[in-house]
Amino acid sequence: MKFVDVTNDIAFRKIFGNENKKISLISFLNAVIKLPFDNTVVDVDILNPYQLAKLSTGKVTIVDVKAKDKLGNTFIVEMQIAEPDYFHKRILYYTSQIYVSQIGEGKHFSKLNPVYFIGILEFEIGNNPNYTSCHKVMDVETNEQIIQDVEFNFIELPKFTKKLEELSTPIDQWTYFIKNAENLDVIPENVNDEGLKEAYKEADKHNWTQSELDDYERASIKEQDEIGRMDLALRRGLLKKTMEIAKSMKNSEVSIEIIINSTGLTKEEIEKL
Repeated sequence: MKFVDVTNDIAFRKIFGNENKKISLISFLNAVIKLPFDNTVVDVDILNPYQLAKLSTGKVTIVDVKAKDKLGNTFIVEMQIAEPDYFHKRILYYTSQIYVSQIGEGKHFSKLNPVYFIGILEFEIGNNPNYTSCHKVMDVETNEQIIQDVEFNFIELPKFTKKLEELSTPIDQWTYFIKNAENLDVIPENVNDEGLKEAYKEADKHNWTQSELDDYERASIKEQDEIGRMDLALRRGLLKKTMEIAKSMKNSEVSIEIIINSTGLTKEEIEKL
């Protein structure tokens, strides 16, 4: 077996947005989200199903799968390879849009159903040392949750360091799959969940068509190009700031040696300022 990188645009949608293999998405949702009254997700309608032609030219920094279950709950599962500007505002805006779009003007508010957001992130967003976190609107003193219906769940992949023998929960096993599948040769022996087993099978390159593999490679190139552009922009921004600091120090008649030690610039670069 040779597994794909699950965080890849094409792979993510093929595994979690496959109408014919909904068992994987259902298993993942039940591993992450604890529905009230001990309910579980038993079936879903995928609202933006996997379609290769549409994905070939799609975005690569953010890719999502949306689904709705029989209770009316809406689920948004996003894979994000890089932290966008105003990340928290964007997901709040996006999730709120989906929440309010359930009813038209003049319709009764009782028709509004919960929306659950799951963000699988290749970056860290908070101080919680755990790789998973759940965010709700709660009373800061009593933890009472009067305002319900919108919930945000995050899986921060950089914080996940568990080894195969340390996996103890369904979310552990799913996160291990998402982060490590491309480095594995076989399905781990401790995988008993049928939805996760199906996900491993879907991630096996031998089960992919040549067209899917071609688009998978193109998506990988797009992802690396996007990361490269962001890294270049960051480096340019840091260099510009460093130059400004060095120029200010030079104008204040700070010695060249101190400026070199403080900024890392060369003597020639400083003299040109």
